[in-house]
Amino acid sequence: MSSSVTEKIRVVPGTGSQLVSAVIPTRSRPGLVVNAVRSALQQTHPRIEVVVIIDGPDPETEASLARIHDARLRVVPLGANVGGSKARNIGVRAARGRWIAFLDDDDEWLPQKIARQLAAAQASETALPVISSKLIARTPTGDFPQPLRSYIPGKPISEYLFYRKSFADGPFAMQTSTLLVPRTLMLSIPFRPGLTRHQDWDWLLRASHHPGVSFHVIPEPLVIFHTEDGRSGVSRALDWEFSLLWGREMRSCFSPRAYSFFVATECIPRAVKRGADASTCARLVGEFLFGGSPTLRSFAWMAVFLSFPQTLRAHLRQLLRRAPWARRATQAAPGTSGAFTPAANLKLTT
Repeated sequence: MSSSVTEKIRVVPGTGSQLVSAVIPTRSRPGLVVNAVRSALQQTHPRIEVVVIIDGPDPETEASLARIHDARLRVVPLGANVGGSKARNIGVRAARGRWIAFLDDDDEWLPQKIARQLAAAQASETALPVISSKLIARTPTGDFPQPLRSYIPGKPISEYLFYRKSFADGPFAMQTSTLLVPRTLMLSIPFRPGLTRHQDWDWLLRASHHPGVSFHVIPEPLVIFHTEDGRSGVSRALDWEFSLLWGREMRSCFSPRAYSFFVATECIPRAVKRGADASTCARLVGEFLFGGSPTLRSFAWMAVFLSFPQTLRAHLRQLLRRAPWARRATQAAPGTSGAFTPAANLKLTT
């Protein structure tokens, strides 16, 4: 391992001196990516650059981004589609900042996101701190803080990623748009090309075994994640076979109970939505029982996904999200209105 990777990354007093590179991969979503770029350029942290990787020929997106006149924005169009993992890796190599902050093209950052995360990085005593935060899941029926579970330092990262404690909780722990990562770490452990899903989980599990890496989660929502609005997306695909093969490949990175929870919440619901037959469901139940270490809570999740129609599950989740404690959490989070106004130095032409 090179000394540049193991070198202690210190955020010196006055985090304004630290250049942060926002890396945004995009393809064929010009309106959405412009909103993402605006949210990155409007950060309270004074030193930021935004690197947008256009994943394949996309004249409409290039034209939309060309209307943003800000020297901090760089657009890297690719001649062919390479996929999200490779696009992010290209963005990391093109970045100039000491820190990389990822942003999906359909998400937005709240203005204080980078400043809050750099402060957390400064407080870390480890060589390679990976900083995440909670987020606001924005749905057509309202905004909801996610995840509801808290990160406990020292526990396997798979426990935080997959072990949900409430049916109102979702798969949003350490979502890609929440991550702030040292660039040296991303160069040493890039995203794995070829994955059609679980790219962020794959990276986090691999990074958790790297010397000097620690994880920190700011309990304040700092990202707006748009979900359940009918958009197509890789993460919403129903290919349960891919999820199962990936989980088995990465099994050594899971705790036993986290693996059972992964099967119960990722593989089984995808199979049910695709109309899996009894033998397929039995196969997945066997993986749940014998591939990991089930708990009463993961049994309950599996039973819900196997027995409840999707519409009933969605209704139940909405009711739980609207519980008084959930509303209080959303109201307590500063800056979660999601209203972004053009910054003074962000000029757009129509």
